[in-house]
Formats: sequence, C-alpha cells, structure tokens
Amino acid sequence: MTEKPIGSVLVIGGGISGMQSAIDLAESGFYVYLADQSASIGGMMSKLNKTFPTNDCAM
Repeated sequence: MTEKPIGSVLVIGGGISGMQSAIDLAESGFYVYLADQSASIGGMMSKLNKTFPTNDCAM
C-alpha cells in the first residue's frame, strides 16, 4: 500500500525548470505554490523567438 504525500511545497522561480518541478510535485500528490518575482512565468524562455534544436516558435 502506498501512502499519499502530506503537505505542500513552495517552488521559487517560474522558469521552465520551476514549472516542470511544480507539475511533477503536483502529480506526486503535493499541494504546490509557484512563486516568481515577475508578473508572468516562463523565465528566459518567454524572451526567446525560436527554440533549439527543432527551431519551433517559443511564444
């Protein structure tokens, strides 16, 4: 029998890594709070036009 996690987690930083960490923790059963210093999330990714290696649009 597996036990469900108890508690909540604060993820600081709303970049790609912070968002992926928040998703993984939420899927594990934790309540997640995501905090970022700016008004929008995305970090440096939101400033890019194209992504490597597929050259897809980042926006």
